[in-house]
Amino acid sequence: MPHSDIVWDLPDPFILDISVREEDTDRLGHANNVVYVRWLEDVSWAHIESLGMTWELHEKTGKAMAITRTEIDYLGSANAGDQLLLGTWLTGYDGRFRSSRQFQLVRPSDGKTLVRAVSTHACVDMKTQRPSRAPNEFAEILGAAVVAGGRGL
Repeated sequence: MPHSDIVWDLPDPFILDISVREEDTDRLGHANNVVYVRWLEDVSWAHIESLGMTWELHEKTGKAMAITRTEIDYLGSANAGDQLLLGTWLTGYDGRFRSSRQFQLVRPSDGKTLVRAVSTHACVDMKTQRPSRAPNEFAEILGAAVVAGGRGL
């Protein structure tokens, strides 16, 4: 199935290509649940960095968006050797502290959605780890990237 034939939950996802490795699998022979969480983190960082919210900006402002909740629905198994596409979208930003993100993991060979997930985030001060208002640079980037129609805040 060509990538253009994939039915995404929302338009224009940011996409990370994933190759499932043997070490990603567990005793049941499919990708372990903790590996899916790592993939969600990988695509999240790649996405925000592509928008200009780089680690250098995090260090400059002393702020970061920390995950406060992740909800994952496992809909099918990924196995060693599978080639997958993980799409993500920013689906909410309150203009001050909180943001949300949606994910969809698809196996292009059969078009099957294997995982759907949503995460929420809160801005924190990197030194104190306490909640903090998002800096203007974050607000501009996050606010401009929000996709309508997703599971937001």
